[in-house]
Amino acid sequence: MIGMIALAGIIVRNSILLVDFIDAQIRAGALPEDAVVRAGAIRAKPIALTALAAMLGAFFILDDPIFNGLAVSLIFGILVSTVLTLLVIPVLYYAYLKRKETRSARRRVGSRVKLQSSAQE
Repeated sequence: MIGMIALAGIIVRNSILLVDFIDAQIRAGALPEDAVVRAGAIRAKPIALTALAAMLGAFFILDDPIFNGLAVSLIFGILVSTVLTLLVIPVLYYAYLKRKETRSARRRVGSRVKLQSSAQE
């Protein structure tokens, strides 16, 4: 249970920082595509270093029979979650941004059509 809490904390923290960095880039005027790529490139090193430090710390408790399962779950969980954080989170957030952009474009077109039809009447 302790391992799951620690693992979830690391995953959520890295994901929030990545998404926040993407949002900051977009607010600064970058296109969503560029913001996602730039955020992934800039945040990859701190995310990888955090994961490496946590995995290295877990290696020290591998020999303890009580904490062996915790160490194994932390090491492999952090490894998989780091890959997912660096690959899946940016792709999903980019898809969310594009979907949001498409919906707002449809609303703008829909409101223009309503204005034009009411002006013709």
